[in-house]
Amino acid sequence: MRTDMFIKSYRATAAIAKHRIVRAGASADATITQAAAAADPLMGVHGSLPAAANDVTDVVCGGYATVEYGGTVTRGAPLTSDAQGRAIVATTAGQRLVGFAVVAGVVGDLGTVHVQLGVMATGA
Repeated sequence: MRTDMFIKSYRATAAIAKHRIVRAGASADATITQAAAAADPLMGVHGSLPAAANDVTDVVCGGYATVEYGGTVTRGAPLTSDAQGRAIVATTAGQRLVGFAVVAGVVGDLGTVHVQLGVMATGA
């Protein structure tokens, strides 16, 4: 099965766990850090290997990515980041979106997200 995606390399400003949502780095362009809130400027989903500070690492910015769930997720739900960079369901207008769940799951599961960056327009 072919899964096309848009992948971009960034420099990590701090350690990033595998399969986590990442945000734009605060210090310079072309840097990322692990997301920590639904209001963070989300950039995509980090890959299957952890990254240390200053590592150059790949981020899925569009297409399909494997992400760790931080709560109960239903297929098709809009996803944002929890405090650990895990995917949770977005429920409030103005939250940043990393994309939409392709498969259902619960906290700790590895699921699939169709990465489509955006902002939640209305609340649930």
